[in-house]
Amino acid sequence: MSQRIVQQVLYLEVAARLRDMIAKGTLAPGSWVDELSLTEELGISRTPLREALKVLVSEGLMRLEPRRGCFVNELNLADLDQIFPLMAMLEGRCAYEAALLIQDEDLERLEPVHQQLQEYAQAGNTSQYYLTNEVIHKAIQDLANNPWLSGLVDSLRNRLCLYRHKTLSFPGRIEQSCAEHLAIFAALKQRDAALAQSITQDHLLKQIAVLHQLAHLAQGASNDD
Repeated sequence: MSQRIVQQVLYLEVAARLRDMIAKGTLAPGSWVDELSLTEELGISRTPLREALKVLVSEGLMRLEPRRGCFVNELNLADLDQIFPLMAMLEGRCAYEAALLIQDEDLERLEPVHQQLQEYAQAGNTSQYYLTNEVIHKAIQDLANNPWLSGLVDSLRNRLCLYRHKTLSFPGRIEQSCAEHLAIFAALKQRDAALAQSITQDHLLKQIAVLHQLAHLAQGASNDD
């Protein structure tokens, strides 16, 4: 019995490692999964690797193709048009529930994080801005204290890492994004659940609008070539 538990923990750890590799781009969207190379890199046998791959296939991060093997999935704009409205609805609900439950000590903990966000936005430090942005989104999700809601958000957020285009490359977006976060934080301070929900939903929907603008610009540049 104990051996089976250890084996289960191992393949779950491998699945977590693979998710991280996808998020960081080490396993790029559309790429073929070299099982032999991964077993050597991770120091494991093929059994836990294949069990982990099945988990990621079930999550939509990978796909199995007959006689070809396993591939990292890809997202296009059509996929994002369907995902972002769902994310907006779910994260909006997180903000709504967080506003109802948030305590003074939570606000004190989040204050310096938002100050850091402002500093990174003003400096144009997109890499640190992204990391701090993720911390804030996750903090609000945790404050909602709703495991059912959190599970749905995590599932969609994991899939969004398959799309590598970054919205902050669009002129003025980092400043706009920061202003939106500060407005959400202000609504949380006021314990205004409806306002926090509304601003959060708009914040998520603006991201897909910017992605379309970036795609349009890229298409125009391609046509010029």
